[in-house]
Amino acid sequence: MAAKTIEPEPMQARSETSEDIRLAYRNAMARMAAAVNIVTTDGAGGRAGFAATAVTSVSDNPPTLLVCLNRGSSAYPAVKANGVVCVNVLEGGHRDLSRIFGGKTPVEERFAAAEWERTQTGSHRLPGALATFDCRIASIADGATHDVLFCEVIDVRTREDGQSLVYFDRDYRLV
Repeated sequence: MAAKTIEPEPMQARSETSEDIRLAYRNAMARMAAAVNIVTTDGAGGRAGFAATAVTSVSDNPPTLLVCLNRGSSAYPAVKANGVVCVNVLEGGHRDLSRIFGGKTPVEERFAAAEWERTQTGSHRLPGALATFDCRIASIADGATHDVLFCEVIDVRTREDGQSLVYFDRDYRLV
């Protein structure tokens, strides 16, 4: 049986404004499920942490993660100064913690909401996380409103049980 080639439909002129496209993009991205993570840092630049869904694997040789960080985030100066992060992959019981790290809660209150362990880099690991990746930031790329951090993984911890906390359609779900 021969492979069938499907011809794309001709492009139609669009009259949307850049704001229309931005909103359509945001609505479409809400339809993409993503794991919920808390990214922490500590060091000379101070302690900070933020909730993130824009985290993904880049390579396993060397083990590298990509983390997107909004330049307007309160955690931005500390992450840039410290050059290290720990990505904590959240499980279902961490929904409230995610909300605390995703809002405008002061940094001391964020960290007081859970027990933490220090990692090799000095960042903070959440012992109940499904997985943690302790990382050094190897390079940074310009991502418009965000910095794209390429993070070299130096230590990994995993948990075998639990359900993953994901964000889909502007709400938390368990997988």
